[in-house]
Order: sequence, then C-alpha cells, then structure tokens
Amino acid sequence: MHQATLPFGTLSDGRRANLYLLSNDSGMTVGVSDLGADLVLVRVPDRHGNRPDVLLGYDSAAGYKVNGPDFGAIVGRCANRIAQASFKLNGVSYHLTANEGPNNLHSGPHMYFQRLWTHRVQASNDSVAFELTSEPNDQGFPGSLKIAVNYRLDESNALEISYDAQPSEATIVNLTCHAYWNLNGHASGSALGHTLMLDSDSYTPPNEENIPTGEIRKVDGSVFDFRKKRSLASGLGARYDHNFLLAGAYEHRLQHAARLEGDLSGIALDISTDAPGLQLYTSEYLDVARGKDGVAYGKGAGVAIETQFPPDAIHHKNFPQPIFTPEHPFHSKTIFSFSQN
Repeated sequence: MHQATLPFGTLSDGRRANLYLLSNDSGMTVGVSDLGADLVLVRVPDRHGNRPDVLLGYDSAAGYKVNGPDFGAIVGRCANRIAQASFKLNGVSYHLTANEGPNNLHSGPHMYFQRLWTHRVQASNDSVAFELTSEPNDQGFPGSLKIAVNYRLDESNALEISYDAQPSEATIVNLTCHAYWNLNGHASGSALGHTLMLDSDSYTPPNEENIPTGEIRKVDGSVFDFRKKRSLASGLGARYDHNFLLAGAYEHRLQHAARLEGDLSGIALDISTDAPGLQLYTSEYLDVARGKDGVAYGKGAGVAIETQFPPDAIHHKNFPQPIFTPEHPFHSKTIFSFSQN
C-alpha cells in the first residue's frame, strides 16, 4: 500500500487544498481532498488492461469549491431534502434555508464540501481521515457536531468510508458521499447502459417536489424493481431520483445493498452499508461544461448511489429516524468493492 500527497489548488482566501492518494498493489488508486473531504478520483483495473477513473469530478479545488452537482461530496448535516426547509425537534422549531423551491436540499448553503477539513494523520498507509466541527446553529441545525470521515483502501480493491459524528445535543445527522459513478470511465459518455441490482423491495414515492409522501411502496411489477439486475435504460433511464429502503432498514447492520456493472469496461461495483437506504440518482439535471480533463458531463453521464436515511424522514415517523444525541452518536459505514464481471 502506498500513500502520496499532492497540491490540489489554492482557495480564494489563500489557503491551500491537498489531494491525498492511496494506491494498492492490485492496481487501484483513490484520491481524496481535504477540501470537503471529497472523493475525487477512483482508478480501477478493467477487463481490457486499462485503469479508467470511474468517478465524475473536476481537476482541481477550484471546481470542487463551487461543485453544483456535489461531485464526490461528503454531504451533511442532513443529506437529501427536508420539506418546507423546517422541522421540529423536542418541541422546538428550526428553520433552514430554502434552496430548492420551498424545501431544503443537502443542508445548503455553506455546504460541508465547500469547507477545508482538518487532515488527521493516520498510523497506517491504507487510510486517510478528515475532521470538521459544525458549530451550534450551523446551517440552522441545533447543537454542534464533531465529524470524522475515514477512507480506507485494501488489497481486494474495496474502499471503505466510515463516518463518526458526536453531537452536543439532539440533532439530525444524515451523512453520505455523493459520488457519481461511470464504470466505463468518467469520460465515456452515458452510464445508462450500466446494469443495476438493488437489495430492496420497497421505495418511498415522492410528490411533484421530490418530497416523500410518507408511503412505503413495494417495488413489485414497477420500474423500481431492481432485485434482479437490469439496465438503467430499461426503466426510467436518466429520470431516477428516488429513495429505496434496504432489507435491514430498521436494524442498522452492514449488508449488501447494490451492484452496478459497467456495460463496456467489465468493471463491477458492489456496495455494502449499514445505512437504512439509498438514493438512486441517474443525473437527469447534470450539465457540466468542463469536468475532469475538460470533459463535458450531460444528462445520464453518472450514477449516484447515496447510502443514507430517507429524505424528509423527520416528518415521517414511519421512516427510520436520523436523530442522534450525545448518548447516541452517529456511526455509519459504506464499502465500495470493485471487481471485474
């Protein structure tokens, strides 16, 4: 296992961002930055003897500082949507910023991926860790939150992301990595020919504002049934932006959640997590003129599979609840395992 540190650009206030590279002896390289604790590069061997970068993103910190699509971002304090940009917790009302119509998306503005995190030195070359303190009332949420995110790469080409967050009082915590995958390579165009399998028999139907109605609906006989692998193009194509509940949604246990397979590269990605669900987003609104290597990313260019609590869970008590306290801190783990199919 090898580790290296490279400059990644200078921010407008003069602070410098770094890129930390983890490389194993099996041909995989992962790049993460202290800007946002973002995942910015994932190179894996394909069946043709190449090592494509299968992650959409930007070439430097300048792109990630803006990052409209949230490429590779660690999203928090609460990923996904909160209806009416407000919620009540322990009898107190809290108000967030409405940044998607009347609702709040990904806790913006002043998102975690726009902040420079503290790099924490690790004893081993196989991992990189970052820390961030979210102060009381940050983004409108109660209490402070001390966050640690650790990336670990092993020789089997598995990338583990672990999250730990200690709140000072009861608050919402729903952290995820907003990676966009194209297993044919980030510059290969559409990812809608990929096949997907999900270990999920139910999803949370959204209304016209993409807020869950509160119903938990079975996927049987619908375009949301991925229990047997099929291509994304055979369903809604680029129009998936839906949350699925996993088989162990209420048990907080590590389980296999999804398998994504590249149709040209032969690269397969298996995702395991202890999160209760995942958001499947196939980039319907993606429109980036200049990504990595100057490549333009359009609709359907990447597939985001974000392990998390259901959107707007705070308003739907039948959903798994992302409420954490000093006595019950947030711990979560997601593993991205790469192979050739």
